[in-house]
Amino acid sequence: MKLKALSVSEINSYIKRILVNDPILYNLRIKGEISNLKVHSNGNIYLSLKDKNSKINCVVFKNNKLINIDLREGLNVVAAGYISLYERDGSYQFHINSIDIEGIGDLYIEFVKLKDKLEKEGLFDKRYKKEIPIMPKNIGVITSPTGAAIKDIINVISRRYPKVNIKIYPVLVQGNKSADNIVKAIDFFNKFNNVDVIILSRGGGSIEELYSFNEEIVARSIFKSKIPIISAVGHETDFTISDFVADFRAPTPSAAAEIVVPSYVDVKYKLESVKNRMDKSFKNIIDTNRFKIENIKNGIEFTFSNFIKKDKREKLNLIFEDINKSLVNKLKFKREQLNNLGKNLHNLSPLSVMSRGYALVEKDNKIVKTPEKLNVGDSIKILLKKADINCKIENIKLREVD
Repeated sequence: MKLKALSVSEINSYIKRILVNDPILYNLRIKGEISNLKVHSNGNIYLSLKDKNSKINCVVFKNNKLINIDLREGLNVVAAGYISLYERDGSYQFHINSIDIEGIGDLYIEFVKLKDKLEKEGLFDKRYKKEIPIMPKNIGVITSPTGAAIKDIINVISRRYPKVNIKIYPVLVQGNKSADNIVKAIDFFNKFNNVDVIILSRGGGSIEELYSFNEEIVARSIFKSKIPIISAVGHETDFTISDFVADFRAPTPSAAAEIVVPSYVDVKYKLESVKNRMDKSFKNIIDTNRFKIENIKNGIEFTFSNFIKKDKREKLNLIFEDINKSLVNKLKFKREQLNNLGKNLHNLSPLSVMSRGYALVEKDNKIVKTPEKLNVGDSIKILLKKADINCKIENIKLREVD
């Protein structure tokens, strides 16, 4: 006779009942180091307790009145509570009722010691901070090629200022070799000097996961860099040594992308505003000087009309012509400057590139930048300057590009 099959919800509910009714699991004291601490928008606190070999996920509910200490990464604590199951995900958690501080974790102690050492050496001093370029042409990004950080950076930069070139140096962002990877990436960009600014980035994580950015060799490599570096490591509440040494600290990878490039729309608006102000200014200058000249001319003719000699009259005409010529030349020069500004603005537009015979390829309303995103049979749209062409891929032939 076969046993009745249980639904996932039923088995999770059954396991939860076993856990909460176990006398040992329902009255536990666990000793460990706080890691991966996060305060949720609903007020609950999520963290992990870890030792050298393992970790356990924990939760402190917002209505808990027994915890009156300042929880932070690296604290060694003894937590009391019970084991329960989060039925939706089928994952067990340690529900903490109270916490006693035992000490500060080793990683946090190392972090504080290195921070104090480098600060005394002057590596955090503002006088060494380099200016972030206002309108960079090439941006270097040092991060994991598979994480969410690189996707966020590319999406934000492409939306704000599509003209810029993004050069990615893929690295490990945690683990034994990650610090060496990061140092090699910084040295690479400095050796070839092919970017205007560098974004050093990864997503959020525990103090262990972010520790590559707390290594001394990484800090000294950032300080030594001749190219300005923006540190965008973790979430807004995460701080690493690289944040203090870098020329600018961004709270998140997306924020770094917002900071590093201007908005194309804003640039266009500012240039148009400058043009309008210059037109108005030039008109005012011409009108003012013309009024002054007319007043001088009328005054001279009125006062000395019966006494001025022919040669004085001719000299006055020459002066008038010189002034008028000077104003015309100045106006011509300023108009040429305006035209150059307009041409530069036009060159920034993607339509300028398309007008030279280039085209963009879209799939599912997204720009396709690499052939790996395409498959035979896909429907795509080719965007020309004056037309959109819907196509279906029959064949894809890859070629090597140097």
